[in-house]
Amino acid sequence: MRPSPARSPTNVRLIRGRSRPPAPLDGFSNMNRRLRRVGSAALVASALLGALSGCYVGPARTGCTPGATAGSASDAVEATGDLLSPPTVSFPSPLRPTRTEVSTLIQGKGDPIRDDQYVAGFLTILNGSTGEVLDHSDYAGTPASFVIDRLPIKGLTKGLACAEVGSRVAVVMPGKDAFTDDTRPAALSPEDSLVVVVDFENAYLARAQGTAQLAQPGFPSVVLAPDGRPGITMIKADPPKKLRVSTLIAGGGAKVKEGDQVLVNYTGVLWDGGTVFDSSWEKGAPVPITVTEGQAIPGLLAAIKGAKVGSQVEVIVPPDQGYGDQASGAIPAGATLVFVIDILGIVG
Repeated sequence: MRPSPARSPTNVRLIRGRSRPPAPLDGFSNMNRRLRRVGSAALVASALLGALSGCYVGPARTGCTPGATAGSASDAVEATGDLLSPPTVSFPSPLRPTRTEVSTLIQGKGDPIRDDQYVAGFLTILNGSTGEVLDHSDYAGTPASFVIDRLPIKGLTKGLACAEVGSRVAVVMPGKDAFTDDTRPAALSPEDSLVVVVDFENAYLARAQGTAQLAQPGFPSVVLAPDGRPGITMIKADPPKKLRVSTLIAGGGAKVKEGDQVLVNYTGVLWDGGTVFDSSWEKGAPVPITVTEGQAIPGLLAAIKGAKVGSQVEVIVPPDQGYGDQASGAIPAGATLVFVIDILGIVG
């Protein structure tokens, strides 16, 4: 499901002139709103849808362990049609799996997707007992976007782990892996299975990933939590008069250029006192920012432009590169700001 985001500091401060993040990454903070249209109201409610230089920072680079494997039920599902287009799904009904199963219908070529990554894809959801289509993405529009390990349906969490970008998979789950008695739609019985066909379009990093860099003098110190979110400790010094940017983690991905739409996680604090005034980490979803004049405060754009995907940068933003002599919410007039930004991916 993609609940509409509340008006937040993220939306009103960093991205000028917008009340919400721009398409196409709108979905990262509003999971699967399009899946509301076809299914029942109950179906909607169920939420279907620094260190020493040279040290690697990021998720452990190990193999992926799938949460489910193929079986006779998932192997019975066929979905014709091109990847990322509406599939024609067929299977002998009723399907009565005893466990969650997953079969790959179109093989992808990307790395296995970690269950904590942000992914974009298209879904078609069917009643496994009758073959009825319960809901589907808008295949002509923006893909549904979600984090696999945050999905409320246990069967999807199991079935989608370790899928590849560019793949189409069929997940078949028994009713007990789909809903509880409290969340089950009125249109489904406890015996009904669920069939979900997913086309994966893209996946983005969950946190900065790369090589840690030596800390630069004059910057607040940054310590990372296990999930990658930064804690920022201020220093006792006057703020610099000019914009300063320091790379904390050097990523190895594509370099951000003018006009790119970039997915980022960030925390922003005031130089004076170190108060956190905004954080995408606290909101549970990254933010898309277009690297074009007027789309965000100048100091933020300057820090992002030229950085590589996977990098984490710290930027000290003087007032003339932020909000100048105007207050903005919790940001007082004339404030110097500090941001720590993870560059998660380039959209499109």
